[in-house]
Amino acid sequence: MTDDHRGRSVIITGASAGLGAALARAFADAGAHLTLLARRQDRLEQVATDCRARGSEVVAVIGDVTHIDDGQRLTAAAVAAHGGIDCLIANAGLSMWAPFEQVTDLTLFRRLMEVNYLGAVHCVHPALPHLQERHGQFVAISSIQGRLAVPNHTGYVAAKHALQGFCNTLRLEQADRGVGVLTVLLHWLRGTELRSHAFAADGTPVGDGRRAHTGESVSLEQACAAILGGVARRERELVIPWKLKALMTLQGLHPASAEAIVQRAVRKQDTHSTGSVDA
Repeated sequence: MTDDHRGRSVIITGASAGLGAALARAFADAGAHLTLLARRQDRLEQVATDCRARGSEVVAVIGDVTHIDDGQRLTAAAVAAHGGIDCLIANAGLSMWAPFEQVTDLTLFRRLMEVNYLGAVHCVHPALPHLQERHGQFVAISSIQGRLAVPNHTGYVAAKHALQGFCNTLRLEQADRGVGVLTVLLHWLRGTELRSHAFAADGTPVGDGRRAHTGESVSLEQACAAILGGVARRERELVIPWKLKALMTLQGLHPASAEAIVQRAVRKQDTHSTGSVDA
């Protein structure tokens, strides 16, 4: 483990489980001071306890990224505890699994936009002056779906495209202020609850039936190692796994071929009773 993150003040949203919890523990192992946000107090406190046992100074904030006030409280807590902010990781997210024509509860589209896109906006806006002071970084945990369309995920894809556009524009605006903006484009990710919590057509959670993964999925350990490395190198975009860059290139050169590959991947996932190409 390098000292790239030692003593740095890192905020992570959606930190009570899955990738958020794994990132919290990984940054704690790397010597960072943490401010963690999630809605579930019991699970968040357990993650905070684990990180303190690793030697990290940790503040746990119970809140919801869809609430503007909670984003402001998160920034205030990080500054009060650690003197500033070096890195904000917007990790909180929700997914869906339903063909658009079968959706019966259209409010799920608003919820997906509120969590996946506006949730990041609500947290980075109050943190931005503090990131500027330290030439820090904003990291958006997105998905390959921020670049590619995937069937049965219309609302999720739309929200991730919005997040991608926001980050690309923010990066340009902050180029002269010293703030780095990193988008993390993930493929299938094992060990999270995103799929079981994904919205079905009626707006209820899909449940455990789509929690299995094919051999193409990425482990939490692999994802965390790549993300910590990308933050240390101040990258602007991180594709996990890297081979997805070829699919993104193909999308630009021959969209029909890229779409055929995505369709086959989704059908393969259906065969395994699994989820979609998401993070």
